[in-house]
Amino acid sequence: MSRPFRRRVLYIPGYDPMPPRRYRELYKREGTEQARISGYSLSFGPRRDRTGFGWGVSGNFDGRATEAEFEVLVWADLVQRSMGRSIPATYGQLFRTAWAYIGSGALWRLMRLRRGPVIAALYPIVVLVMQAALALMVALGIVWLVAQALPWWAGLVPALAVAWAILAAFRRADGRFFAYYLMHDYAFTAQDGGTYPPALEAQIARFADRIAAVLNGEWDEVLVVGHSSGSYLAVSVLADLIRSGRARADGRLALLTLGHVVPMAASLPRADRLRDDLRFLAARPEVDWVDVTAPGDACCFGLCDPVAVAGDDPPGRRGPLVLSAAFTQTLSPQRRRALRGRWFRLHFQYLCAFDRPGAYDYFAVTAGPLRLAERFKGRSHSPGRITRSAAPPTRRRLAGTAP
Repeated sequence: MSRPFRRRVLYIPGYDPMPPRRYRELYKREGTEQARISGYSLSFGPRRDRTGFGWGVSGNFDGRATEAEFEVLVWADLVQRSMGRSIPATYGQLFRTAWAYIGSGALWRLMRLRRGPVIAALYPIVVLVMQAALALMVALGIVWLVAQALPWWAGLVPALAVAWAILAAFRRADGRFFAYYLMHDYAFTAQDGGTYPPALEAQIARFADRIAAVLNGEWDEVLVVGHSSGSYLAVSVLADLIRSGRARADGRLALLTLGHVVPMAASLPRADRLRDDLRFLAARPEVDWVDVTAPGDACCFGLCDPVAVAGDDPPGRRGPLVLSAAFTQTLSPQRRRALRGRWFRLHFQYLCAFDRPGAYDYFAVTAGPLRLAERFKGRSHSPGRITRSAAPPTRRRLAGTAP
């Protein structure tokens, strides 16, 4: 009897302050449902390697046994620190972030790619401005009322107190609006014009060290999964890993990027580090790369080739293979109706069960008996792939003259 296929999965989440156990519970719940629909079996338990946070999965796919160990590469501490902003500081972020995209021309270049994620990016700005406008209107109304009987300035203190209370109430209720959360997210990406802050660079280095250590193990595949903004972090992590000579072209290292927002970062004027990493990784034989998005996910740049839209198409390019999760085909009409308007839930659909599964099945990819390259061997890019560049014009000129 042959031994089970053994895979190590290292998952890099997006801008998410939540503890990593939510990903374990999501995987167990949705994996159980997908196994029921697709006719394979999964069982869940602990890992042999207890480094970091993760879980183990055993599978049986048409008689082929598998073992997978998952580890979440956590950077929620950075996210939490970046979200600990006062109300005035958040409005300061609003103006700086808006200027970063508008002043550099990035906003207009992004609009030519996909309008959905740009509208999603404008959403927190519009909501926060509306909240401030409401607070201001109420404050002015109080001043006007007080001025009917007293000097107008007598109403300033109560007016300001009420305005502040309104803004504070909106912030406490942000679990319904997500305006503050999204504002912090886009501000984190746009800080310093797209340059990675030192704390994030240090985290990327730690992730690269961790993956290098895992590659020394006896795994049939080491699969790195990046979701949302975790996708471009995964690109930089693997680019650093390969540059350091700690990965071999032996077919074991693979990258799966899901629901990427690469253009939000790569379109900024000082995002040269990311653009160079994308160009480098796309041509490397040490890693097999598949990118999955969906036009129905308004929070990602669906079918936008993450390398091409960053302005570079390196010679000898190998990846990524750009595939659509095709929500209109892989989710039944009833399921799509249930998810209508739930934009965040749709953005996580890549990690969930499909009731009409197609070529992409997250649980078969991460716990099944085929390597990523083998699973999608012979496939072409999905129709509708977008290759229009959103990089700054100077970057495009430089890329065009590169040897």
